[in-house]
Amino acid sequence: MKDLMFYYQKAIKKGFALGAFNFSNLEIIKAISSSADELKSPVILAVSETAFWNMGCEFIVSIVNTAKHVYRAPIFLHLDHGKSFDICKKAIDSGFDSVMIDGSSLPFEENIKLTKKVCDYAHKKGVFVEGELGQIKGIEDGLSNEENHFTDPLKAKIFVEKTKVDSLAVAIGTSHGAYKYKGKSELRFDILSEIEKALPSFPLVLHGASSVNQKMVESINKFGGNIVGAKGVDEELLRKAIKKHNVIKINMDTDLRIAFTESLRKTFATSPDVIDPKQYIKDAGENVKKVVDYKIKNVLNSVNQK
Repeated sequence: MKDLMFYYQKAIKKGFALGAFNFSNLEIIKAISSSADELKSPVILAVSETAFWNMGCEFIVSIVNTAKHVYRAPIFLHLDHGKSFDICKKAIDSGFDSVMIDGSSLPFEENIKLTKKVCDYAHKKGVFVEGELGQIKGIEDGLSNEENHFTDPLKAKIFVEKTKVDSLAVAIGTSHGAYKYKGKSELRFDILSEIEKALPSFPLVLHGASSVNQKMVESINKFGGNIVGAKGVDEELLRKAIKKHNVIKINMDTDLRIAFTESLRKTFATSPDVIDPKQYIKDAGENVKKVVDYKIKNVLNSVNQK
């Protein structure tokens, strides 16, 4: 199988991005993988630290390896927002294709030191490493920041040169969680352009890029949920970041959570006699697949890029 760098370089040339879709159970893994297979798209299965421990590293690797065997699409297993060398090492040693070491909350030099340590270890094993510079606001899966700290383009160049990281997550206005914006969503394309001048043709990543489908939000609230005021990133901004810039990986978690939750709430509210998990979990997985299909076709532009 071709490695991530092959697809990242191809993405820059062809103007598409790989979707990094977070999973927390088997049905979501199957939904993402089958969508990628049908649409002939490379895809990244991303797992947060919380899901990493909840599902169990050995189970995760075994299930994803099975998905790689069953489906023909290029599927990569990625640790999302690893906060320590130890968890990155465990993921690397267990067979992950890539890891993200998130030292963005640390002072600049400490972030460099930690990221370089992970890169030095991972590269010996042939594992890809993503670093992060700057912080995006929002709350999701144990991550919490009250405001954006945009990536400094000059520091980005120094960071990449000193760490030898393979890709860089940048902060230009996206946000974690379902409540990303109170008003109009905006991204700092001026900062993105300056980063690209400092790092020509270098793979860049956007986290917190869910769009938060308003019809699904309304459905969740209709059937007993309470996520009033949730709002995501305008998809046209994401398309611009992909087609006109070097953004080759887009992280989406909240959109899949919303799709899964919407299906469950609707089933429990309209069919209170249903007690078979096989049915309502299957339906929820199919709802997630619809979202992944849409993202690959209409946002990521990655159809037929396998």
